Amino acid sequence: MIEAWGELNVRQTFAEAARTFTDLVRRIPAGPWDGPGLGEWDLRSLFGHTSRSLITVETYLGQPADIEEVPTAAAYYVAIANIDNAAVADRGRQAGQALGGNPTEFVDALRKRVLAQVDTAGNPLIQTAAGGMRLENYLSTRTFELVVHSLDIAAAVPDIEPPEFSDQLLSEVARVAATAVVLRGRGVELLLALTGRATLSPGFSVV
Repeated sequence: MIEAWGELNVRQTFAEAARTFTDLVRRIPAGPWDGPGLGEWDLRSLFGHTSRSLITVETYLGQPADIEEVPTAAAYYVAIANIDNAAVADRGRQAGQALGGNPTEFVDALRKRVLAQVDTAGNPLIQTAAGGMRLENYLSTRTFELVVHSLDIAAAVPDIEPPEFSDQLLSEVARVAATAVVLRGRGVELLLALTGRATLSPGFSVV
C-alpha cells in the first residue's frame, strides 16, 4: 500500500535540509578535511560552498529588491546558467577557510541564526545573484543545494552513512530540478529518460 504524506512548506524543507547538513558536519572525522571533495575543491571547500546556502540567505535578507525578476526556484537556475564557475569555486574555498578550526560549531551557529531569521522574515523580495526574487522561492534553491551537496560530501568521505531526507523534501528538490530542465528546453529528453525510452546525453545537468 502506498502511503500519502503531508505537505511541508518551503521553510520546513529548508530547515530539514539545513539540519541534515549540520548533522553531516558532526559526523566527519578530523582527518579528511584536506582530502578530496568535489572537482577542484577539497572537502573543506566543499563544506564551505555548501554553508553558503545558509550564508547567502542571511546576506540577501539584508538586500531588499524592488522588482521580482526571478519568479520561481527553477527560473533561478536558468538565470544563473552562465555564472562564472571560477568565481564560484573561489568563493567556496574562501568559505571553507572561514569555517575555522571548529567547522561543526561554526555551521551549527550559522544554521540556528539563519533559521531564526527565516522564521520571522515573512516573504520579502530580496536581491539575489540572479536578480530580485521572493524569499520562499530562494529558499527552495538553497534546499536544493543543501541536499545535493550533502550527498556530495557523503560520497567524498569514506565509511560515512549517507544522509537521509524525507519524501516531501526530495519531492520538492526533484520538482525544482525537473522544472529547470523544462525551462531550458530539455523537458522531452528528461521525460523519455524517466520512462525508460532513452538515456540522458553525456554531461546532462541542471547546474
